Amino acid sequence: MKSLTEYIARSLVERPDDVNVREYRHGGRVTLELQVAKDDMGRVIGKGGRVANAIRNLLRVTAEREGLQVTLDVVEP
Repeated sequence: MKSLTEYIARSLVERPDDVNVREYRHGGRVTLELQVAKDDMGRVIGKGGRVANAIRNLLRVTAEREGLQVTLDVVEP
């Protein structure tokens, strides 16, 4: 799931080298923290959070196949 998040984020932003994803696992729950350059925050979040919610939906589908629950947090640089 970490690699999927990195791939999607790097495809969206202008500065792909600044994409950083941290993964924390607690039993059956996975928390992903996505950090991008300050200028690219709007591209990752999208208007009204649509892009971020679409990424979350893709991650939920992937996590359910593995029997996990996933949370994506977009953190400020």
